[in-house]
Amino acid sequence: MRIDRNLIIPGKLSYVRGKKPGVDCILCALRDRDERVPRLDVLEHELMIVTLNLYPYNPGHLMIFPRRHLTDIRQFTREEILTMHRLQEQSITALEKVYAPTGFNIGYNQGKSSGASIEHLHCHIIPRHRNEIGLLEMISRGSRVLVEDPLETLEKLRAAFAETGK
Repeated sequence: MRIDRNLIIPGKLSYVRGKKPGVDCILCALRDRDERVPRLDVLEHELMIVTLNLYPYNPGHLMIFPRRHLTDIRQFTREEILTMHRLQEQSITALEKVYAPTGFNIGYNQGKSSGASIEHLHCHIIPRHRNEIGLLEMISRGSRVLVEDPLETLEKLRAAFAETGK
């Protein structure tokens, strides 16, 4: 499918063009509770943090990242690998409870050529649904529409994570 035009998420264009918070690493700033970075963390663990993606592909789009600033998956300790996997499982369970997706995209972007806009290593978990295309996407030729405010997503997922962690 050829995309002829895009519908822009308010605020994202300035972010993409370089108007980012004045921090060296947005994920380290989130970890350190820097006030220049919106707090969208869903769950904090001793080794990892689960946060919503500020510019999600779908409602519930999560990122899991190590507290340590890593840039390569091979830098993980064994304990971090196990924790990452457990948090991926917990994320999937919480997302199924809240959104009932029919699938997930799960993966890392490592290195600038991979499309990673954040060099701090992180894993994306994106809930996917059968027949995701809606009327506006059909008539607007290749555009996507998000149907939920990320702050509403944040409340739902924080509650679901609290329940899945018991």
